Amino acid sequence: MTLTRIANAVVLAAGWRRAGIGFCAGAVSALAMAPFNAWPVLFVTFPILVWLVDGSASQRWDGAWRAAAVGWCFGFGYFLAGLYWIGYAFLVDAKTFGWLLPFAVVGLPAYLALYTGFGLAAARLIWVRGSLRLLALAVALTAAEWLRGHLLSGFPWNAFGYALTQPLPLAQNISLVGIWGLTFVAIAVFASPATVADDRLDTPHPYRAFVLGLVLLAAAAGFGLVRLHKHPTRYVPGVALRVMQPNLPQDTKFNYHAKDEVMSRYLSLSDRITGPQSKGVHDANILVWPEAAFPFFLAQEPDALAQIASLLEPGTELVTGSVRAATTRSGGPVRAYNSIYVIDPDGSIRGVYDKLHLVPFGEYLPFQHLLEALGLRQLTKVSGGFLAGDRRRVMEIPGAPTMLPLICYEAIFPGSAVPRAERPGWIVNVTNDGWFGVSTGPYQHFQQARALAIAEGLPLVRAANTGISAVIDPLGRVLHALPLGVEGVIDAQLPQALPPTIYARYGDVPALLFAILGLVLVWWERTRS
Repeated sequence: MTLTRIANAVVLAAGWRRAGIGFCAGAVSALAMAPFNAWPVLFVTFPILVWLVDGSASQRWDGAWRAAAVGWCFGFGYFLAGLYWIGYAFLVDAKTFGWLLPFAVVGLPAYLALYTGFGLAAARLIWVRGSLRLLALAVALTAAEWLRGHLLSGFPWNAFGYALTQPLPLAQNISLVGIWGLTFVAIAVFASPATVADDRLDTPHPYRAFVLGLVLLAAAAGFGLVRLHKHPTRYVPGVALRVMQPNLPQDTKFNYHAKDEVMSRYLSLSDRITGPQSKGVHDANILVWPEAAFPFFLAQEPDALAQIASLLEPGTELVTGSVRAATTRSGGPVRAYNSIYVIDPDGSIRGVYDKLHLVPFGEYLPFQHLLEALGLRQLTKVSGGFLAGDRRRVMEIPGAPTMLPLICYEAIFPGSAVPRAERPGWIVNVTNDGWFGVSTGPYQHFQQARALAIAEGLPLVRAANTGISAVIDPLGRVLHALPLGVEGVIDAQLPQALPPTIYARYGDVPALLFAILGLVLVWWERTRS
């Protein structure tokens, strides 16, 4: 079957067949993300998306509704296949939350697919014939992805641009244009084979867009190779790191009665001898533990702080996640923050950061009081939900550059994760992906945190309860890592930061310029028709 016959079959598809084609194309597209990174599949699925828009009704608004419907089907398939692992979190306490699993696994993709449907509807409203319709799709779908990343607290997980963050040379382009600029490029390039099937009256040179797309990919890879060659990894003198990955089961991690077991495991693992020359924790002057490390309020447990003090040598600081009790009125319910502490060798708390960007339904409930009155609870079971911090802030650690703490998925929000006013020397990302078991979720999370390091030109040190813990240089090189589902420690030096990247200086301006240029070219084509 020729490509033209396949294109015609997709264009003419109707009803459930059309919906099924959209759903299957979206589901296969999820293979472009970690851990598979099979991004060439998008050269197949995105042309199908173009042909589905081509097959929408000729009337403007009727066509927009038909495009929205098939766009929703594509998005539903994509997010269902890419985010199925959300359901694992509801099995940690299946007795309490198991009944919600099907609603979460289906409901979140159904909601996120609304953005894809909106993107295709907007694309259909500005649709043109020929190769410039690729730009119409790129402008509209990138705008929809941007909205997905910002509205209602935002969830930019698996934005299409992440398909171009593996292999590493391609990922360097995120330092120029950010994830939204990379999303625009990915959509336009991967959709380009659609024009090969065009009638020559519509597209006089049907191969031109596809060839230009391949040339653009080659140029992007070339830029990345040059950047990697020009910037070998350099290290901050005198800073030695030890990252601890305990691989604690969730039922232990949140069980107060297991506090002695948790502390014993942390202390022994942190002081583990890893080789003939190893001195355990004494080799490091910065020790990093993962998110919400303790099944208790650390600041209210003097014995735990004393044990930490006995572990740390003079000159060694601990960076750890912990739940922090908020000050409340006498007799009122205990409220809490999801926090990061910096702890001195004497067991005193040097600095605190409270998580700013909380996870809906995990750390708080939208319409908290109403849903709690109906008997619902967030997965962390904190009465009233966690409180949000007031702002991003860098933290001081003696003998090291200033550090930016990020907790869990705060590292996936490009543009807002790193404050522009006070650029840090490195990023610490503590997380607990143990909620999601051995699934694709932790790999996707790691991919997006790594992309943040490249975009900002900052090294990133990651401590994850069950993995993937790593030390990453500012170009995204994974210098040391512990795989998913094991316990262990990483001993490493701290990489040096690069000067601010173009993205760090100008944010999403390059992506906006792409969108403006695309709109101008599409408008020019429409005026000619």
